[in-house]
Amino acid sequence: MTPVHFAFSSTFMLGLTGLAFHRTHLLSALLCLEAMMLSLFIALSIWTLQLDSTNFSASPMLLLAFSACEASAGLALLVATSRTHGSDRLQSLNLLQC
Repeated sequence: MTPVHFAFSSTFMLGLTGLAFHRTHLLSALLCLEAMMLSLFIALSIWTLQLDSTNFSASPMLLLAFSACEASAGLALLVATSRTHGSDRLQSLNLLQC
């Protein structure tokens, strides 16, 4: 495993462990998801450049577009929960209440 592959796989795993273990605030969960998506984007871009293939050249841009849509939906949920509940703590959110 090259150092570049190790760096991006460890970045992805750090984002995944942050999402799994530090779930106190919604904003921290969204930041961990963004870190995971950005590491996937960079790894996919480097993989496309290493293969010198034009077949996969659109896939990093497609992943980046989906990541931007995910970030905007997450920020909209963050604003909606902070307005209704007063904070973004995940323990105060209950899905069974309206």
